[in-house]
Amino acid sequence: MTSRLPLSCLIATAIVFLWSAINPYERGTWWMEIAPVLIALPILLTTYKKFRLTDLAYILIAVHAIILMVGGHYSYARVPAFDWLRDVTGGERNSFDGLGHLAQGFIPAIIARELLIRTSTLKAGKWMFTLIVFSCFGITAVYEIIEWTAAIMLGEGADEFLGTQGDPWDTQKDMLLAGIGAALSQLLLFRLHDRQLAKI
Repeated sequence: MTSRLPLSCLIATAIVFLWSAINPYERGTWWMEIAPVLIALPILLTTYKKFRLTDLAYILIAVHAIILMVGGHYSYARVPAFDWLRDVTGGERNSFDGLGHLAQGFIPAIIARELLIRTSTLKAGKWMFTLIVFSCFGITAVYEIIEWTAAIMLGEGADEFLGTQGDPWDTQKDMLLAGIGAALSQLLLFRLHDRQLAKI
């Protein structure tokens, strides 16, 4: 595997981070939205030599980081391209939040798959697929609880972080999208992922 791709992912993420930090819609929301990036980056840097991930994993992590940083910059309910998409399709909501929650299942599913294959005795198959899907449901549920806690602590200031856009079923839809994403990524990417894992 080439050593250039993870560095390219890091550079792309750093560039988007710098852009995202310049005059975000609401600074407090920006910090809350990009917090996972600030947590994951040091872990990835310190484990790179001892436990290098596949190139696919690094690409997906970079994509997820970019989604989080774009959402943090504009707030999930105000990403301009998705406002345009809403207007063109006649929708009522900016659907960038939906993309973010789909990614919240799609991307961690491949990371979980890689960690399980490389560090456990569990073999790839139906049980691993199911375990990963339900794990991603759990991750999203925890994230929704964090959003709820922030809303209680910050009151009206948490509206942008919650991103419900007036939908009373937003939390349930977010969790469903994460579950769909977790299933889709495993179904679509398992062959590519297996090929890259075989090279490690």
